[in-house]
Amino acid sequence: MANIQSGYNRLWEFNNETCILKILNFHPQTHSKPEISTMALNYIWMAFFLVAFVIAFFKWVVLGDQEIFKILVEGIFKSANDGFDISLKLVGVMSLFLGFMKIGEKAGAINFLSRIVGPFFSRLFPEVPKNHPAIGHMMMNFSANLLGLDNAATPFGLKAMESLQELNPIKERASNSQIMFLALHASGLTLIPVSVIAVRAAVKPPAANPTDIFVPCMIVTFVATMAAMIAVSIRQRINLLQPVIIAWIAGFSAITGSLVWYLTTLDQQSLQQFSLTLSNGLILLIFFAFLLGALWKKVNVFESFVEGAKGGFEIAVRIIPYLIAMLVAISVLRSSGVFDYIIRGFSSLFSLIGLNTDFVPALPTALMKPLSGSGARGMMIEAMNTYGPDSFIGRLSSIFQSTSDTTFYVIAVYFGAVSVKNTRYAIPVMLLADLVGIITAILIAYLFFH
Repeated sequence: MANIQSGYNRLWEFNNETCILKILNFHPQTHSKPEISTMALNYIWMAFFLVAFVIAFFKWVVLGDQEIFKILVEGIFKSANDGFDISLKLVGVMSLFLGFMKIGEKAGAINFLSRIVGPFFSRLFPEVPKNHPAIGHMMMNFSANLLGLDNAATPFGLKAMESLQELNPIKERASNSQIMFLALHASGLTLIPVSVIAVRAAVKPPAANPTDIFVPCMIVTFVATMAAMIAVSIRQRINLLQPVIIAWIAGFSAITGSLVWYLTTLDQQSLQQFSLTLSNGLILLIFFAFLLGALWKKVNVFESFVEGAKGGFEIAVRIIPYLIAMLVAISVLRSSGVFDYIIRGFSSLFSLIGLNTDFVPALPTALMKPLSGSGARGMMIEAMNTYGPDSFIGRLSSIFQSTSDTTFYVIAVYFGAVSVKNTRYAIPVMLLADLVGIITAILIAYLFFH
């Protein structure tokens, strides 16, 4: 009997593995396993260090820079500490929003939202079951991003990744749904770039009209988001010409266009006041709606909040090694001076082929944004201080900063939160969306401000 049971267990394990491999388009006879497939993040991370060390060695030997290694080491330790600090600072905000999200789940708010957007999301995320909570979580994340609610977007996004991870058959390998979600998230679709407008108003001298980048930013971020959606859809063989998808995109475009038109009629002070009221009011409205729903369903809100808030600390601790690894790699790339050589190379290349190079001084902001949000913000401010906030370079840098997300930060935090190590083609499609955004931003800036 023991031999029969042992043979049955081996047969079950073989059939289960074969089923999973078929789902992932693997065949057991090829002996190809998901865990040994090429991971783009591994090569990119290693390339950051190798390129940085080569440039640093060149500076030390050829240029006689005796401080370069010291700068690299100091940057490495600072980035490691920054990664730890960022993770700890996420604990409070994560606990707050995850606590209220647990209340919303038990009150049925997430399922209600899933049913509303289900027809659209079921086409973009065919692997997610109808009315699955992941749909509601993703919608909350997209809504928060749209209104520039960074503090709310991250907890919603991490919760969405956890929900999608429950459906993932290979836990260390990114699923199609997770890649689609992160590509759309990282494309940076934002309606009101509040922080950039505030910086343009705060620099000395301030911009004459800090909000004049608003419409260009909307155009660029929409194009980048569509590029991300199309790129992932092609890779996953999703038909975007379905009537439901077309109707949703057309409807969203009409609503966004109407709101943009209304906001362009406001002066600077009114626009900032409207954006702040809308952003803060939406957060309070979400909390209030969850509490009302819980009251209607007779949910113990305090116990539900505590239950959800416990996950905030766990997620923050889980992402520490992933975040430190990425920030350290970015630090050596920046400290070594790689960006200076890249900018000079671009300038020489564009001059050689006869293109106008007025946009080149703004490229550091664009190239830094996928790597570091704070670094890109610093380069944007530097561009404003050097050339002026109302200059072509100052405005283009503002558009770069407003219309994309920190791709590698998103990769490290969101995949790290669910312990996904094989990101598959997530990085290439996200960088493609970044590239489309950069090119579109340059063209739009020439159209509006050159």
